[in-house]
Order: sequence, then structure tokens, then C-alpha cells
Amino acid sequence: MSHTIIPRAAVRGTASGVLFMAFFGTLWAGIGIRGLQGWGFLWLLILSLLIGVLLLIGGIKLLKNSRRLSNAMMEGDATRRSKRMGMMFGIIFGLEGVLIAAASAICSATNHLDLFVPVMALIVGAHFFPLAHLFRVRIHYIAGTLLCLLATITLLTLPVRVTLGHHQIEVWWATVGFGSALILWGTGVAVWLTGLRLLKRAPNGFKEDVESFRL
Repeated sequence: MSHTIIPRAAVRGTASGVLFMAFFGTLWAGIGIRGLQGWGFLWLLILSLLIGVLLLIGGIKLLKNSRRLSNAMMEGDATRRSKRMGMMFGIIFGLEGVLIAAASAICSATNHLDLFVPVMALIVGAHFFPLAHLFRVRIHYIAGTLLCLLATITLLTLPVRVTLGHHQIEVWWATVGFGSALILWGTGVAVWLTGLRLLKRAPNGFKEDVESFRL
């Protein structure tokens, strides 16, 4: 019986996605923690770091297991397409950074820093759509839609901040921060599971690695 050939690049692509989601999800959680202005700081920080580290370990183990997969060189159109995908990813990621920097500058100059976090979530959400099309990853469409909905609903329905007793909470920052973190972490888990499925489809020699890979 012939085995399905799973190229190393396919698993490494999912591993990179997990690492990205782990890192940026934890950054968004930090924004949410800041929005709470000190409430539950230590425990939320520990929990956020724990989730981020678990995803980070998952991504690193995917990379480790990918070393045993085929590294067959792509030829012709496949090679050119891979290069184009890399270039387009760089363009999309770079444009996202430029738009976030511009949003920060505009919000600061107009004294509307409260808007920055929801606007940033809209930009991040929007950037998932071209990535989903580029890499043909449907979960990115879901992540992008959820991020945009979260930012929009927050802007339209929630107050900028509330005061509970003598404690002020930045509602927009806390809501968008924690909400975005959950979306990105959830996406990271979905991508991680995709990587595991790819490893399972590899030859029998990789079964032990996949079993030991589980967290």
C-alpha cells in the first residue's frame, strides 16, 4: 500500500501559524489585562502566558516532527508559486504593520487613543482574508470575520470605560484585547490540529512521533 506523501513545508507552514497565533494571542491578552487597570493582573498574566507557552510548545514540536518528513524539491510552477506566496505574505504582513502604525499616529494626533485598539483589531481581522485566500486556509476566514465583528460590536454597543467603585476599567481595550486573544488562540489550536492530521497521514514510521507530540 502506498503512503500519502506529506511534504515538510506543509507541516512547517502549520507550525509557523501556531507560533504566530501563540505570540500575537498573548500580546492581545496583554492589552486586555491593561484595560482592566490592575484587576486580576497576576492571575490573568499567568494564565495568558501559560496558554501562549502551551501553543508555543505545540508549534515547536510540529517543527521538530517535520524534520523527518520528505524534503523533496518542488519543480516548475510549484516552486514559482511557493515564491509568490512568500512574497505576497510579506506584502500583506508589511501592509498590516503600516496601517497599524498609521492608525496609532492618527489616533494619537487626534487625541482618540481609545479608538486605537478596536481599529487595530479591524486591521488585523481584515488581513486574515487575503491570507486565507493565499494559503487556502478556511479557518482564517473565520478568524478574520470574528475579529472584525468583535471590534465593530464593541465600538457600537459598549462604553469606552466604566467606573466600578473607585476603579476605572477601559472597556474597549479589555473587551477587544481578551476577545482577540481567544480568537487567535482558538485559531492556533485549530491550525495545530491540522498539523497533527498531516503528520498522521505520513508513513507509519511517524506514528510514534505523533503520539508523543500530543500535549
